[in-house]
Amino acid sequence: MNKVYVVGTCDTKAEELLYAKQAVRAAGADPLLVDVGTQSSFELADISAVEVAGHHPQGIQAVLGENDRGTAISAMAEALTAFMATRSDIGAVLGLGGSGNTAVVTAAMRSLPIGVPKLMVSTVASGNTAPYVGPSDLALMYSVVDIAGLNAISRKVIGNAAHAAAGMAMNKVTDPASDKPGLGMTMFGVTTACVTHVRAALENSYEIYVFHATGIGGQSMEKLADSGLVSGLIDVTTTEVPDLLIGGVFPATKDRFGAIIRTKLPYVGSVGAVDMVNFGARDTVPTQFRDRLLHVHNANVTLMRTTPDENRLIGEFIVERLNRMEGPVRFLLPLGGVSALDAPGQAFYDPKADAALFAAVRAGWKPAPNRQLIEIDAHLNDPSFSSALADSFRDIAA
Repeated sequence: MNKVYVVGTCDTKAEELLYAKQAVRAAGADPLLVDVGTQSSFELADISAVEVAGHHPQGIQAVLGENDRGTAISAMAEALTAFMATRSDIGAVLGLGGSGNTAVVTAAMRSLPIGVPKLMVSTVASGNTAPYVGPSDLALMYSVVDIAGLNAISRKVIGNAAHAAAGMAMNKVTDPASDKPGLGMTMFGVTTACVTHVRAALENSYEIYVFHATGIGGQSMEKLADSGLVSGLIDVTTTEVPDLLIGGVFPATKDRFGAIIRTKLPYVGSVGAVDMVNFGARDTVPTQFRDRLLHVHNANVTLMRTTPDENRLIGEFIVERLNRMEGPVRFLLPLGGVSALDAPGQAFYDPKADAALFAAVRAGWKPAPNRQLIEIDAHLNDPSFSSALADSFRDIAA
């Protein structure tokens, strides 16, 4: 049986961690207590903090010899992530602690493949949890009381979490019966018509996973790619790039497209919805952008049209990463418009801005046997463009 890794800072939470370990064992699973404390050693840990710290690229002293707490925590998170990558017997990971330990343990959890059970009991689980969860399938459980000694409430919460982790470790979810390979796609409201047509064309052959391109959506799709859970990607909607470069609320990370570069998976991409930057409600738009062309999508989302100069930067960012892809790549440019709002008579129709985007991609493109740049004289949401996307994927996935 794979083990439940009970992870925490034994220098401050030893009593609670030992209780969790005992509860895991009582539930029938095999626990392993991993110490990630940075202040002192704990002899009862199965894996000592020294052993974990030894996995840091700069050695133990980079973690345990650091006097600044924030620096030590960051270093321990890096060391724990590297340590977890060496383990082949992880049935589940159970963490518990405050903000510091949550930062350490969830960093390592996010590095684990989708499907590995991850449960974090945390004092910060009812606040802004996006930095802790990211694109991973980890679960946060609010501790209610601080994890500072055992009492009637903390025993119940920690005990429930331990039983949950044990149950997940002992009852592995079997692989789905479907023998169709997985295919990831990105979608936004203004690219829905395109993605719907592509799905219909390919769903008999592939299990389709659609990701909402809200920053975390793109990260989640690439997490699946890194985890080996998809066989290819049709990245229609790259709107997270404008938000990254210009300052919107749905930004990609600087690692956007990184999973495709690393895995060399078959990749078909386009420039869906890069005509816009996303903000919240109208009154939250930053002052410097309030005189720009804005479109209120709904009460909570305001869109800003990108300019030719911005589109040039967006095109340069995308094409630089396309040129680094060594797997089979087809990148399609919809010359008739890139979103539902970028069409004749619509709010963001701007052929000059689109032309700057297309020109930047063309100028930066480096021809290679594995890559093709394809221009389609149609709007992104036109069925002919959707068919071209589907045909391109069939071509490189064959």
